[in-house]
Amino acid sequence: MAAAAGRLLAATVARSGRAGWVGPGRAPALPLVPSRGATVTRSGAILPKPVKTPFGLLRVFSVVIPFLYVGTQISKNFAALLEEHDIFVPEDDDDDD
Repeated sequence: MAAAAGRLLAATVARSGRAGWVGPGRAPALPLVPSRGATVTRSGAILPKPVKTPFGLLRVFSVVIPFLYVGTQISKNFAALLEEHDIFVPEDDDDDD
């Protein structure tokens, strides 16, 4: 039943050309992710490849390193808070046998 309702909703959205509910007096909702469904023209010619933004290592590192640092700081502060309130205190193991 849910699958049939989902297919019906998808077909309704496809026919109307809108991605979401539009109340009275509002502008039509735009799809969140732009996509290109057509790969050929009406005459059968293949459309050119879409423009692709390069995703270099500099961009990857500029996102990963700051968020790793922030996550490390949050974890360190939360561990100190747990230890301060005696919720979790690591045991000292003496392995000097």
